[in-house]
Amino acid sequence: MDALRGIRILSFNHFLAGPAAAQLLGDLGADVIAIEPIDGAFQRNWGVAGHFVDGQSVNHIATGRNKRSLAVDLKNSEGKALVHRLIEGADVVMENFRPGAMARLGFGPDELLAAHPRLIYAAATGFGATGPYAQRPGQDLLLQAMSGLAAHTGRADGPPVPVGSVVIDQHAAALYAMGIVTALFRRERSGKGGRVDVSLLQAAVDLQGESVTAWLNGAPRTSPRGPGGVASWFSAGGYGIHATSDGHLAVSMSTPAQLGEALGVEALSAIPDDASFSRREEITALVSQKIATLTLEEAIALLDAKGVWNAKVESYDDLQVNPQLQHLEAFPTVEGATGAPVTLVGHPVRYDGEATPVRLPPQALGAQTREILAEAGFDAAEIDDLVARGIVRCAESAS
Repeated sequence: MDALRGIRILSFNHFLAGPAAAQLLGDLGADVIAIEPIDGAFQRNWGVAGHFVDGQSVNHIATGRNKRSLAVDLKNSEGKALVHRLIEGADVVMENFRPGAMARLGFGPDELLAAHPRLIYAAATGFGATGPYAQRPGQDLLLQAMSGLAAHTGRADGPPVPVGSVVIDQHAAALYAMGIVTALFRRERSGKGGRVDVSLLQAAVDLQGESVTAWLNGAPRTSPRGPGGVASWFSAGGYGIHATSDGHLAVSMSTPAQLGEALGVEALSAIPDDASFSRREEITALVSQKIATLTLEEAIALLDAKGVWNAKVESYDDLQVNPQLQHLEAFPTVEGATGAPVTLVGHPVRYDGEATPVRLPPQALGAQTREILAEAGFDAAEIDDLVARGIVRCAESAS
């Protein structure tokens, strides 16, 4: 995929949302240069569950493909100067520090856009560039709490429940990348760059668009979370996850009549369809009681026979053997920077029926420092001097 071929992006991102957004743009063919501190960006040095693969953090593996790495000391005046030199040839600068941090380093949006009117300056923050919460730390769990997601996840008779994955960061990454592509398209028409701002807070609300819209517009509710095993506060009866004798099964939108016919439960068939919401706890209890007596295979067969939507609850262990994900080539395994194989979650969009290839696996710190500086006009002796004085770092000097 080379839709963004010829677009150069300088990514000052760290943690997850920013690096993931830059990775999406790299997948689309942009030349993404990760501008990292001398000791590497946060995600390179911290791994989920403390896990590293042959010395590489799983967080870096998750967000580092299709990027080149330049390690530079941004607190050094010469380091700043060489980055300003790179910005002269860049289309996009991306960052996800708290507001004001880049300006203190000499790379703030006002300064850069004044000097480079065609530049797109894109920032992802926890709460936005301005406002009463602008300087608060933004992290996925905190935003799940503040956006209502935790309060509206789980059972009505239990506590708020965090989602078990960093869904807000991932959604924000997609919005961040979309905003940059939109700004690039706008520049093609206007000739002007500009700012793109994405916040985790608005991404968290946007992620819940259907639910929040229903709540804000007065949809009936008895609790903030689903009562009696119903999956959500706004769902009708039966909609939820039910235990079978050997696992768990998700049952989607169905009328009491459909459920009653499929499961052979007369009490369900007797409930009118227009009572699906008002009698949802009763409906859900009847569905759960019946499904609990069945194996997964038996329950799926009964529901499939009557067209009731359902799915087995699967774990991450099941994903690589899922035949549809195999067909979609969802988990490419590539040779990592150290030579050890690493398995990635591939780019989720197919173009012209083809999976998007991995051009560069996640790179070692400073792997392309020499290459990038040479492209900017530095000769070998100058680069050697910068390395020797610790202003930049190359992969061969990293240890």
